[in-house]
Amino acid sequence: MLQLAIIGVYFIVIIAIGLWSRKRVSSQEGFFVANREGTTFLITGSLVATAVGGSSTVGMAGLGFSWGLVGAWWLLVGTAGLLVLGFLFAKKVRHTGSYTLPELVRKQYGDKVALAASILIVIAWVGIVAGQIVAAGKVLSILGMGSPTLWMIVFTIVFISYSMLGGQLSIIRTDVFQAAMLFGGIFLTAGLLLTRVGGMDGLATSLPASYFSFPVNPEFSWKTLVSMLILVGATYVVGPDIYTRLFCAKGEGTARRSVLLSAFLFIPLAFAITLIGMGAKVLYPHIPAEQAFPQVVSGILSTAMGGLVLAALVAALMSSADTCVMSQSIILTNDIVKQARGSLSDRAALRLTRLGVLVLGVIALLLALMLKGVISSLFFAYTIFTSGLVVPVIAGFYREKLKLTSQGALAAVVGGGIVGLLGKIPVVDVPLKDDLGLIAFAISAVLLFAVSYLTRGNSVMSVSSLRH
Repeated sequence: MLQLAIIGVYFIVIIAIGLWSRKRVSSQEGFFVANREGTTFLITGSLVATAVGGSSTVGMAGLGFSWGLVGAWWLLVGTAGLLVLGFLFAKKVRHTGSYTLPELVRKQYGDKVALAASILIVIAWVGIVAGQIVAAGKVLSILGMGSPTLWMIVFTIVFISYSMLGGQLSIIRTDVFQAAMLFGGIFLTAGLLLTRVGGMDGLATSLPASYFSFPVNPEFSWKTLVSMLILVGATYVVGPDIYTRLFCAKGEGTARRSVLLSAFLFIPLAFAITLIGMGAKVLYPHIPAEQAFPQVVSGILSTAMGGLVLAALVAALMSSADTCVMSQSIILTNDIVKQARGSLSDRAALRLTRLGVLVLGVIALLLALMLKGVISSLFFAYTIFTSGLVVPVIAGFYREKLKLTSQGALAAVVGGGIVGLLGKIPVVDVPLKDDLGLIAFAISAVLLFAVSYLTRGNSVMSVSSLRH
């Protein structure tokens, strides 16, 4: 009951933050980009909380349980992606003054490509939210009250509620609170677990030597690492959730500092979570891999401590789910409906965005109930998104130099996205299905440059808007 009470208090606090934030939201600027008032502290906290969600807690601990230290790559590829973003693109992204990633794409390539990007993101990011919901069910079920399905529903109701109330303004503030809980909970659990298993020496004597092989091991090849760097790491270079945070920053310098600081904060988190999974393998070798972190919490922590760490885990999931569903809904309003209708009043835009949060959240819940796996849900989304959008967006910052056309970008988004989707639909059986993610990424690049070359004489668009 004590753990349930702690979780209940946590839910009440973040909904209260949402209610407080709603009073300060009276326009699209407030709801969509938090009035562009984000400081380095707020943006960094929100980036960390957003990135360290279900895949980087429940999922990555499961990878540590199954593979050992190489499981840390799931978050370390995020460090690599954020370093690229910070040094090369963060200032460019913030300089556009956009609300969304598709709006940035519109400035690069025009309306048709932006619409294709919007549809791709709205579809793909349902999988991201579903992954957090699945993880929440696994985590909260260890309370011993209610089924994972029930907790998935409760979790969805809570993050939808406060997201609808205050938009980005409430999400950024709840994310900072949740990031602090996350750090404390993860390192507290890792420290207590290592003490229980006899430290690193105890792990070394209890686990196969391959568990300590890094950067690859017999279960995790260089091909797997390259695939993860491209399909997962690239989503940190180009991602609607990441870019949403940069659009909320006070200025270009704030955006860049926040990205680089977040990149370095990922490193200790990655190894701490992986070690939790490895410790769980020693203590509970027969449990399902993705149950490693929740089992450690219920098995070695006191009731009160376990409740606090559970709240920290839920915070990690909540902060990823809220950002992703909000990004989707803003894109739906700003880049699909508004573009189709021509304009929307602030009141209509806010009402439509709140409705979008509700509808997209429910759809993600339904997908979560079908997929049941955290990493599988995330790979579903990352593959589709990366395959279609990453190459055109990155290349778009240098469009004039590369002589790219909107026709080439549209071919890349649609062609890469469709091939990536074919590789992730369970009922579709195609050749080389396991490698279609990487193949789709390559197809997107080939289409971008080949079609641009063929249509160069027909394109008169300019990217001068990116510099104003």
